[in-house]
Amino acid sequence: MNPDEHRYEDRQAFTILEVQELNVNYGGIQALKNINLTIQKGEVVTLIGANGAGKTTTLRAISKIVNPKSGEIIYSGRNITRRQAHEVVKLGIAHCPEGRRVLARQTVLDNLLLGAYIRANQAEVKRDIQRQFELFPRLAQRRNQLAGTLSGGEQQMLAIARAVMSKPKLLLLDEPSLGLAPAIVREIFSIIENLRATGVTILLVEQNANLALQIADRGYVLEAGSITLTGAASELISDERVRKAYLG
Repeated sequence: MNPDEHRYEDRQAFTILEVQELNVNYGGIQALKNINLTIQKGEVVTLIGANGAGKTTTLRAISKIVNPKSGEIIYSGRNITRRQAHEVVKLGIAHCPEGRRVLARQTVLDNLLLGAYIRANQAEVKRDIQRQFELFPRLAQRRNQLAGTLSGGEQQMLAIARAVMSKPKLLLLDEPSLGLAPAIVREIFSIIENLRATGVTILLVEQNANLALQIADRGYVLEAGSITLTGAASELISDERVRKAYLG
């Protein structure tokens, strides 16, 4: 058996992700320092922290957009530390990046189809597109519209829907509310809660720490590339240190 495929049979049955002593460097700068976190199936877990704390880098390391210097990433009992990004998608991890990054010159429908590129059963893909249109009625109305002509909120909905089209078990969401009006933010967070209800596990990076902790089960606080605090979301939202630094 390939060492990178080594199965960790003694892990808890409900642990979907375990990050162990993860270190990531950008050139001579250490962006992540001995990060340890776990996520159980069905949870919403949030990473909070200031800009530059390492939140986005953590997601990028898990989805294999960047490679760690050291440490391990265990997904569903399997070591994926040396996997390639496209392999990780096939295993069930989808990454919805900061800044939406929809394909502006493609239609809404084409963006959704591209999100399902790893799937062979086209009948199931068509059914899931209809499910996305039910979850995101605005996208249904604009299915033939170029993605670049959508509003910011609609582009964020499309980015999430496109990620979900790969049928992920673990969804990495990076700043889904960034730059959006409060009414649209509430709509996006309602959609996140709906996704959790369908059984998708979510790791959420969000500038609005208050909103993130309201819907999360647990949270981790990142400061300068290190985890400085962790706990149930209900505990963190009432923690004086968190309130002073992130909740205003």
